[in-house]
Amino acid sequence: MPPDPHPRMLPRLALTGAILGAIALLFAWVAGWLTPGRVSGGSIVDAMQYNSGKVFLGARRAHAKGLCVSGRFASNGAGATLSRTLLFQAGAMTPVSGRFSLAGGNPDAPDGRNVFHALALRFVLPGGEEWRMALDHTPIFIVSTPTDFQAFQIASKPDSVTKMPDPVRMAAFLASHPETRRFMAYMKSAPLPSSFANGTYYSINAFRFTNNTGETHAVRWQFEPEDNFSALDKASLDRLPTDALFDKYLARASQGPVRWHLVIIPSNHGDATNNAAVQWGPGHGRIDVGTLTLTHAVPEVSGDCRDVVFDPLILPDGVSGSDDPLLAGRSAAYSASFRRRAKEGPRRVSVPVNQGIAK
Repeated sequence: MPPDPHPRMLPRLALTGAILGAIALLFAWVAGWLTPGRVSGGSIVDAMQYNSGKVFLGARRAHAKGLCVSGRFASNGAGATLSRTLLFQAGAMTPVSGRFSLAGGNPDAPDGRNVFHALALRFVLPGGEEWRMALDHTPIFIVSTPTDFQAFQIASKPDSVTKMPDPVRMAAFLASHPETRRFMAYMKSAPLPSSFANGTYYSINAFRFTNNTGETHAVRWQFEPEDNFSALDKASLDRLPTDALFDKYLARASQGPVRWHLVIIPSNHGDATNNAAVQWGPGHGRIDVGTLTLTHAVPEVSGDCRDVVFDPLILPDGVSGSDDPLLAGRSAAYSASFRRRAKEGPRRVSVPVNQGIAK
């Protein structure tokens, strides 16, 4: 038999065991094992795969069809009063890479769909810090919690024959989710940008900025284009070429840099910071803090954005998440999606989408 541990070692062993046990419990809680019915990143991705009806090996489970872009962000210094992040220092020029995409899990889906456009960004700051963003062209989200997002994916699964969700199941979901009805009404009535280059992209969730004096304020933000807005004809979406939006952006990028202004929207008293399905009302301040300039674009199959996780909770000093529960859900789902496609390897395509390269 092994000798008994020295009496003075027993408290240390007990403490080590307690720490290891606490870490194990934390991982189990995050995975959802301790709370039946609680959503996890894996269960959210399972629901998205159920909705799509097919796993496209090597592709993202959401925003599967994408285009890699890169450029820089030039700060004008106006954001330094809001946050101490190095991105907002006056005169700072920060390299940025990113990805345009469309909603949905099918990387071969046609562009002629009434779905939201997305822009993901990765800012590489001095000292190794990063700020990653995942933005949509809609100012509101379809649900307000990860649980509801998972339930929506299940309720809205298209029938293999009709290509439409089961009307009874979908009606039951919508009856108890007015925020989803508002989002669907918005998508039906709002104009759809004719190009990735002329859309406004919203943070969707609220975040918190902290400045050098320790003051913290809730904010949202949006990237507003310099290119003039024009809308797609929704009545003829089904006649668009399969890769129309991606090819159009490549053509636009070949003509010169594409620019957006980063506009910060500080919250007013009473604004909901925990609900991305609610749009903040009028009367907010607007602070233009700098210009995003994208100068390069390349198909994802040959680009460097394929393996980047655009987790909205990868944040620099001076920026933190809010009390919005969707932030943790998005972070967990993005990570779960990456783990699955990393095991599957690069997606194999016979004819890469968007053969052209714009620089």
